[in-house]
Amino acid sequence: MKLSIIIVSYNVRDLLKKCLESIFRYIKNIDFEVIVIDNASSDGSAAMVGREFLTVNLIANKKNLGFASANNQGIARVRGKYILILNDDTELIDNSLEKLIGLMEKNNNWAIMGCKLLNQDGSLQASVRRFPHFFDQLLVLLKLHHLPSFKRDLENYMCTVFDYGQTQEVEQIMGACMLIRKEIFDKIGSFDEKYFYWFEEVDLCKRAANVGLKVIYTPQAQIIHHGGASFNQINWHKQIIWNHSVCRYFLKHGKKWQFTVLWFLGPISILLAVVADWMKKFKINFYE
Repeated sequence: MKLSIIIVSYNVRDLLKKCLESIFRYIKNIDFEVIVIDNASSDGSAAMVGREFLTVNLIANKKNLGFASANNQGIARVRGKYILILNDDTELIDNSLEKLIGLMEKNNNWAIMGCKLLNQDGSLQASVRRFPHFFDQLLVLLKLHHLPSFKRDLENYMCTVFDYGQTQEVEQIMGACMLIRKEIFDKIGSFDEKYFYWFEEVDLCKRAANVGLKVIYTPQAQIIHHGGASFNQINWHKQIIWNHSVCRYFLKHGKKWQFTVLWFLGPISILLAVVADWMKKFKINFYE
């Protein structure tokens, strides 16, 4: 089998249905399988898949295991030469994903590939970044990245001048759509399950780079990414999970003092997130 598509789903039944419909509508010329891992959705997502997509391999978890652990469940079952990690809130718009397979076949030193992501209105969605550095993540942690005086410090990390019209090697791509050679997981391991959400794809790209493997972005394939629909929670809750993930990343790939500083500042960032919730509720913009 050529391709295994893994989709981790959580409480976005209607978007998941659109995603699956688009896969079977547009992928025609390669042999593929689809594995859906439902992370204990309460909206009937698993039942919908079981009822309407009989050829999909469904794993229905009894609790939310997180993005990394659920993907690893799928990876353990794949039969394809290539693995496509696909978000449940994405939608294919043509058969261009098949081009990713062709590019991988022609370039044996490419390990991970990402395509062009589009917003629902067809506009470009930024999906390429550099690897995190301590200072830019400190700014994000303390909610200082919105201030004009720190704009330049974030531009390098966010790749704000990146040319999305060219196929090129990059440091990291968004995990919404990642094509990965199956053999890569034998070299660097699967997703780190100590990340519940966020940074798991960054960690994977970093581990690939550490052993000389290439991560590639290409505009030759494009999909719609509705973006964030599967993690629509209040700021303070997201902040707790983000804090854990960024600390985990620097514990593995940074210096011990960097991890320690970020860990100690975590409670402050949660308080700031609560304040941000309050400001949003009363429509107050601190940054204006």
